[in-house]
Amino acid sequence: MNQVVIASKNKHKLEEIKAILKDFPLTIKSMDEVGLANLEIIEDGETFEENSMKKAVEVMKETGAIAIADDSGLEVDAIHNQPGVYSARFSGEGATDEKNNEKLLNMLKDVPMEKRDARFVSVISVAFPDGKKISVRGECKGMIGFEKKGESGFGYDPLFIVPEYDKTFAELGSVVKNKISHRAHALKKLEIALEELF
Repeated sequence: MNQVVIASKNKHKLEEIKAILKDFPLTIKSMDEVGLANLEIIEDGETFEENSMKKAVEVMKETGAIAIADDSGLEVDAIHNQPGVYSARFSGEGATDEKNNEKLLNMLKDVPMEKRDARFVSVISVAFPDGKKISVRGECKGMIGFEKKGESGFGYDPLFIVPEYDKTFAELGSVVKNKISHRAHALKKLEIALEELF
């Protein structure tokens, strides 16, 4: 019952999810550790919910264990909630964090600060071998800066300013980020849902 596989190859996500689940009586494994390093799951859903549940269900079927998957990304109001589910591959073929950030800054170059509202969204889904499913959604609201700031984090972290701190995720560092991020909010909700189950 207590083996959980995290359906992600992103080591940053693995670390964040592991850190927040450490108090549960769960043995947490990565896809690599259960021999699924080469499993490719096509993320063709139109919502974070669809993508995260698809990943969780596929990994649960492959392993027979509880599977947890996260699908997350950035939504920017001024560009109709883009990049959304395409956050990781926003700049197209061969996308990198660098290219994605560059594309976002270009699209927002004429947008004034007061119209640069954005949110990071994380949807975490859990698929259980008995067919039970859970999905929770967390958000963190902020603004997109005009230039990258800070050295920590990944993805859009150097551009995403958290108003209460007036700093980007990349400047705040992982300890603060893990307390206030979209994934932290989703994992808090997940924690409550799991407490009820266990």
